[in-house]
Amino acid sequence: MNKQQKKKLWWLAAGAGALVAVRALNRKLNAYDFRNKVVLITGGARGLGLVMARQLAAEGARLVLCSRDEQQLENARQELAAEGADVMVQICDVTKRQEVETLIAKVSNTFGHVDVLINNAGVIHAGPVGEMTEQDYEESINTHFWGPLYTVLAVVDSMKERGGGRILNVSSIGGKISVPHLVPYSAGKFALVGLSEGLRAELKKFNITVTTATPGLIRSGSPRHAIVKGQHKKEYALFKIMDSNTLSSMSAEATAEKILDALRHGDAEIITTLPAKIGAFLHDFSPELMSEIFAFINGVLPGEGGIGKTRAKGYQSESPLSQSPLTKKTQEAAKKNNQY
Repeated sequence: MNKQQKKKLWWLAAGAGALVAVRALNRKLNAYDFRNKVVLITGGARGLGLVMARQLAAEGARLVLCSRDEQQLENARQELAAEGADVMVQICDVTKRQEVETLIAKVSNTFGHVDVLINNAGVIHAGPVGEMTEQDYEESINTHFWGPLYTVLAVVDSMKERGGGRILNVSSIGGKISVPHLVPYSAGKFALVGLSEGLRAELKKFNITVTTATPGLIRSGSPRHAIVKGQHKKEYALFKIMDSNTLSSMSAEATAEKILDALRHGDAEIITTLPAKIGAFLHDFSPELMSEIFAFINGVLPGEGGIGKTRAKGYQSESPLSQSPLTKKTQEAAKKNNQY
């Protein structure tokens, strides 16, 4: 290496170090205190949403949880209230704009406004693309795109008037990499990533910070409520095994901590697990390579057949394999996180 090359390398290292230092300073300056803030979590009655609610309650946030399931909402309310949280719950289907507007009106009457919006509601469709119907795609797009858009539109003017706010959109690594047998899910999550990144750029001037979370597999117990098609018992067993494996997934608690830390510091994006980070890198580095890898994976996944286009929930697709020790951690997470 000659003198000129060494000099270039030195400047490159210095520049990289400066960028790291600037990012660290920016995160510190952007740190947000959740204490006494009104935080609305869609899909907050179970799974990751509930785990985030627990952690935010411990920081003194005032919580609003919405879900379509009245009993799960009440279970969550009782648990959080017993720990001293100030919590309000409301039945709401975020895919219906009128219900979202009614929700925000009730929140305004109770707490005055929303300081932090967490768009977390989601739906999973698992199975071969040939077994998916237009309904599956519509349901995913309505839940993952229109739902978050409706909630943002319902709170953004108030945030502007008060001089700022925080918005967290929980997408998925499936919103950056389209995974075989999850095509409707990925389509909806990709749409959410595009919406979220655009909102971040345009709302920054109003001091409204938008963070996009693209987590990998989360052990929250969510496979129970997935919509499974085709050879549904095989699909569900494989999904549940991957979800339970500590090498491919992360606990809901650790995931929530990472996501809320990103929200607190105003990060643009957070990818949680190492496999997800590697996948995102490979996808950007060589889309052709990732396509070939996923084509190979698709070849070993269950084919069409079974119940075909008929919809079955995860809990309707149990088998000895899906209830074996290989899925123990997911089963424990489901019980812990109000998935029953």
